[in-house]
Amino acid sequence: MSLEKIMAISGKPGLYELKTQTRTGFLAQSLVDGKTLSVSGRHNVSLLSEIAIYTLSEEVPLAEVFDKISAKENGGQAINHKSSKDELEAYFFEVLPDYDEDRVYPSDIKKVVQWYNLLQKNGHSAFAAEEEE
Repeated sequence: MSLEKIMAISGKPGLYELKTQTRTGFLAQSLVDGKTLSVSGRHNVSLLSEIAIYTLSEEVPLAEVFDKISAKENGGQAINHKSSKDELEAYFFEVLPDYDEDRVYPSDIKKVVQWYNLLQKNGHSAFAAEEEE
């Protein structure tokens, strides 16, 4: 499953996999509990394949950030997303040393780490490779 079918829905916790389109929107399955959800066109949806992280020189696609976390952790889980702000920032600095601290907030780092851990728990490991296929 590629990141092109994985999405975040505003107001809903966790990540969702796009299952099928309907007349009024689409059906998505939660990666947290496996429940299926009907999503209308009114919901604000972000595909993970279209999200990027600001660095001092460019925008790095989220798939590349996930690959860097995976390489750092040898394919295992990252730190807990509930860690302190300072711990999360120090960890993210190790993963992406030139991230733009003025435009990437601690809440963004928390989401990236939480999403990585959720995807890794669900069996995803080669994120950028999936994007290129």
